[in-house]
Amino acid sequence: MEEKDFLAEEIYKRYGYIKRARNSFLYTAKGVRLTDLYLEEGRAILGWGACPASHSAFTQLKNVLSRGLTGSFKTEFSGRLRKALSLLLEKEVEVLSFYNMPDLENAKVWEAWKENEEITGPVFVKPPLPWAKGIYLLCLPKENNIENNLKNNSIFLPPVMEAAITRSVYNLIEAIKVRQEKDWFIYDPVLTKYFKRRGPYLKAKVSREKYRDFFLHCLDCGMVINPNYDGDSIVPFAADKGVFSKLAKNPFEI
Repeated sequence: MEEKDFLAEEIYKRYGYIKRARNSFLYTAKGVRLTDLYLEEGRAILGWGACPASHSAFTQLKNVLSRGLTGSFKTEFSGRLRKALSLLLEKEVEVLSFYNMPDLENAKVWEAWKENEEITGPVFVKPPLPWAKGIYLLCLPKENNIENNLKNNSIFLPPVMEAAITRSVYNLIEAIKVRQEKDWFIYDPVLTKYFKRRGPYLKAKVSREKYRDFFLHCLDCGMVINPNYDGDSIVPFAADKGVFSKLAKNPFEI
C-alpha cells in the first residue's frame, strides 16, 4: 500500500470521512479537527480552501472553469505562468509542465523558505496548489537549450489549471514576504523533540523503523504528518500552539 493510501485509510478508520479542509486543518465526520502537517506534500503549504493565502487561486479556478476553458487552446491566461515563475525565481525562465517528475540530470527541486542556490540550470517547482497533485513545473533559464525529448514528453496545462497555478505562484511570492522564522519557531518546544526544523520544514528524528508507529501516534494525537519517512512535514502556519498539546501530554518514545 502506498503511503498516501495508508494515510487516507488510517484517518478514515479513526475519524471517518474528511468533510472540510480549511487553512491548516481537516474537519472529520466524527467532529474531530485534525492539524495538517502533511499538506499534500507541500502543495497546500499556503493553506486549504478559502483561507486568505489560497482563496484567490481557488476563486480563479472556479471562475475560469465556469467559462468552460478546459480545452487545448490558447487563452488570455496562456504565457502568464512563465512570467509568474520568472518573478518567483528572480530569473527569466522557460517552463515545461509534467505529470510526475522526469529523471533529469543536474535538475534540482526549488522550495520556498529554503536556501535555494542561484538558478543556473533546470529546477522543478511544485505548484503551491492542492488541486495540482502530480504536476511538476520544469523551469529552465532562457539561455539553456531545451531538448526535444523534454518538449515531447511535457504536457499541456488546460487554461483553467494554468490560471489557478499562476495565481497560486503569485500568492506564494506574497507569502514569502510575510511568513518568517518567528512564525515557526514558536512550536519548537514540542516539535523539535521529534523533528529537525529548517524554516517551516520538518525532518523526522525518529528512526525509519519506528516512523510508522510515530505517524500513527501523531494521528491519535490529532496531527497528520507526512506518511513518507523521507519526506518533510510542514509547520502549520498560524495554528494555535494548543494543537500540539496532546502530543506534549502523550510523548512518543524515540
